[in-house]
This record gives sequence, C-alpha cells and structure tokens, in this order.
Amino acid sequence: MTTETRHVTVSGIKVEVVRKDIKNLHLGVYPPHGRVRVAAPLVVSDEAVRLAVIDKLGWIKRQKAKFAEQPRQTQREMVNGESHYFLGQRYRLQVQERDAPANVAVRGIASLDLFVRPGARPEQREAVLLHWYREQLKTLIPSLLEKWQPTLDVQANHWGIKKMKTKWGSCNTKAKRLWFNLELAKKPVACLEYIVVHELVHLLERNHTERFTALMDLHLPDWQRRRETLNAGALGHEQWNY
Repeated sequence: MTTETRHVTVSGIKVEVVRKDIKNLHLGVYPPHGRVRVAAPLVVSDEAVRLAVIDKLGWIKRQKAKFAEQPRQTQREMVNGESHYFLGQRYRLQVQERDAPANVAVRGIASLDLFVRPGARPEQREAVLLHWYREQLKTLIPSLLEKWQPTLDVQANHWGIKKMKTKWGSCNTKAKRLWFNLELAKKPVACLEYIVVHELVHLLERNHTERFTALMDLHLPDWQRRRETLNAGALGHEQWNY
C-alpha cells in the first residue's frame, strides 16, 4: 500500500502526517509525550488535514497535558525494595544471591523474588527478569489466541514476543504474523487480551477504519476502557505505547 510520511506544524503543534490509500482521516495523540499523528487518505488536501487538526486542537492539548502529568518511573537499578509490575500488580523487588540458576518468583501479594548468582550486575539482573516476563507471556498468549481466533474466524501463522519502542503490538497481514510487546507482561490480563484481539482483527481489516472500530465494538465492547487502562499506568523511563 502506498504511504507517504512527513511532519508539519499546526498552531505550534508538530504533527506527523501519514498518507495512505484509506477512505477516512484518523487523528490520534499518543504517549509518552503526546505525539500527534494523522493518517489521511491520499486524496485529502494539506489544507483539509490542517483544518482537521485545528478542529480538534482543544482535545489534542488536553491529551498532551494528560501525558505530561502522568507519573514516570526512573531508570530501574534492580535493587531491593524497587517497584516492578507484573500483570498490573505492583511488587517490591527482593534480590537474593545464591549459587544456583537464576530465577524469579512471586511471593505473596507484594514481593517479587529475583534469584541471581553472587555479584550479578544490574543489567544481568534485569536480563533475568525480562526472560521471566517473556516466559509468562508465552504461557498467557496461547490461551487467548485459542479463545479469539475461532471467535473471529481468523488464524495467525506465527506470533512472537519482542521489545518494541512504539507499539504494544503489530500485525503483518500478508504473512499473518503477530508481535506482542514484552512490556505487556507488566499490564493487566484484560489489557493483554485487548491487544491480542486488536491484532487479530487486523487480519480482517488491515487499517484502523470504521469497519475496524465496528469489529472491535462487536467482539470486545469495552476495548476502549481497556486501552485507557493500558496507557494510564506509570510510564517507564523507556515507554512503549499503542
């Protein structure tokens, strides 16, 4: 599909304009810093795009202000007492050194035990935690795919997990390949399910069209609430968003 991307400034706000072979214009404001993006049909003029942004200027500024006020985590140091998240729950990290294979375990309702070799550096400790996050998603995602693929009458050929810098998930509609952001392990299961459904619906409708929205409304009526929950948590020092 033909696309063209450029940046323009409208009333002091930088806007990313992506032109595609689509029917309708779509405007969004994305965390962590309130990036403004317009997906516009190829036939829509620059002036029409500008007027669309101006028409939504008040809403855009409110969204940008919301992101600016959102709490943010500092760089994680992987030390005792540090806050980490798993499936939407906040845990206090407890680092335990032992001469045994590294591992992670949830203890009670508030502790996340990180078992590492003596002298493990912060980046090594983080690698252990990220591996554990990946393994948890590998356990959770298959059941969600088994639930939703027959419901939507679609079938992905492949799915995987990786760190992503700009999205919670992605879908290659031609290859029927789905990718899920590793950071989803930190979010509630309801948010993970929303992303799974979102990406599977792309196998029915490639772009974020009115049909795409209608399909989401039909199959997951509270998807917008789940999306708000997904993007409402504390932002990391690196932030992935959708």
